[in-house]
Amino acid sequence: AEGIGLCRTEHQFLGDQLPLVQRLVLAESEAEEIEAIAALTAAQQSDFTELLRVVGDRPITVRLLDAPLHEFLPSDGHYRDDAQAERAAATHESNPMLGLRGVRFAMVQTRLYPAQAEALFRAWVTVNAEGLTPALEVMIPLVSLPGELTEAIAQVHRAAETVAADTGVTVPYLVGSMIETPRAALLAAPLAAEAQFLSFGTNDLTQLTYGFSRDDVEKTMLAHYLEHGLLTDSPFAVLDRDGVGALVSLAADNARSVRPDVKLGVCGEHGGDPESIAFLDSVGLHYVSCSPRRVPVARLAAAHAALDGK
Repeated sequence: AEGIGLCRTEHQFLGDQLPLVQRLVLAESEAEEIEAIAALTAAQQSDFTELLRVVGDRPITVRLLDAPLHEFLPSDGHYRDDAQAERAAATHESNPMLGLRGVRFAMVQTRLYPAQAEALFRAWVTVNAEGLTPALEVMIPLVSLPGELTEAIAQVHRAAETVAADTGVTVPYLVGSMIETPRAALLAAPLAAEAQFLSFGTNDLTQLTYGFSRDDVEKTMLAHYLEHGLLTDSPFAVLDRDGVGALVSLAADNARSVRPDVKLGVCGEHGGDPESIAFLDSVGLHYVSCSPRRVPVARLAAAHAALDGK
């Protein structure tokens, strides 16, 4: 277990950088938007530089912005003026988790992902000059359409070209896609034609395959279903082999048919469950990423799965 399997960039945004993101989301002119992007890029570059120094020569997968839009709006409802309040009201969503988030936001706000990628690549150039060579992977979240992935990857590549032109350094990196929606799983072949790696976000994939809202069903019905035998395990704790697992297996096979060397992995709490790890190993996935507290269990389970497969 080495490196960082998933760096969620929205965690940076939801800290000290939140006012900068709010300026971007609520910008009322192109000039204001450009100013907000510039400030955000500088802040992200500083954060990424510190992070990559810690990573050293190990691998890190950086997921570009994924959080729902509403998480960036002022929680107290205080806005600069009526125009900004109207702008915020216009962004209101009935179901934010299925709304303007992830790659969808990047399709609408086309400066965001290039700014994040440029900040990351400039940070890599900085630490590389200090003798470090982090193995970068850039991941695009919540993809459902191959066209979304094509455009997002192009945005990342353009950022890399900008950094190379400015610094004379070509940053090595891989770019990949999350598989979090059933449609993405079914279209893994065309996605793998574009992406160098695919990572299954099994938490969201489970919600969308079952039609469950995790927070709601865990409060209202999951205990009843387990008590009465409708479910043998929580599908959020142990991967559902028959439904979600079938999608993962199909997607893995289809992805390999297009790109035999595609790197396949899982992000989420299933990556720390021994039973889930055994299944994921059996369908040919290469790695799991889980929360730090689950790493010891995941390492042991992965070793068992590898030995059982011999």
